[in-house]
Amino acid sequence: MNGKSRRTGGRSALVRAAVLEATVAVLLDRGLDEMSVGEVARRSGVHETSIYRRWGTRANLAVDAVLAGTNAQFATPDTGSLRTDLVALLIEVTAFVTTPLGKLLVDLALRQGLPEYDVARQKFRAERFLPAAQVLTRAQERGELRTGTDHGLLMQTLIGPLYVRLLLTYEELTPAVVEQVVAMVLDGVTPPPSDQAAG
Repeated sequence: MNGKSRRTGGRSALVRAAVLEATVAVLLDRGLDEMSVGEVARRSGVHETSIYRRWGTRANLAVDAVLAGTNAQFATPDTGSLRTDLVALLIEVTAFVTTPLGKLLVDLALRQGLPEYDVARQKFRAERFLPAAQVLTRAQERGELRTGTDHGLLMQTLIGPLYVRLLLTYEELTPAVVEQVVAMVLDGVTPPPSDQAAG
């Protein structure tokens, strides 16, 4: 195999990878508000003007770096059961959003006022939650969901309580919590009719 066939984009790809890797490192060290393109330039060995020429703004660079760093999609569980598929998927999601990189992505997604942050939200929702769409489609085909169920609203209902713990109450996100949320959403919170009659 010759040198050309081994290249995966040439010098431009190597420069991009170096800049994005340095950007993630700076973000993890400094946070989004304190990130500087100058420090990214020093760490990557790429001139600051070249970085601005390619990405235009600091926000563009931050969004591109974080999305590239989280490029691996979540696995799509296929246990044959909607309940266990959702538990497995949401455990993976909660594990990711509590990592330093996951927290950066959540921070970006919550930012307002710049189109770049809207892009981060849309891309994360479209790509990272593709497995959820596949899980729900299979469940619909197996008859585990009522016809007409809004898949997007269902996932929002499942994820909402987890994000409340992550962003507001700072309570622990454990697999047991995920299982309880899935059970509440799929079964409802009212007791079975027999229990109601007994009460």
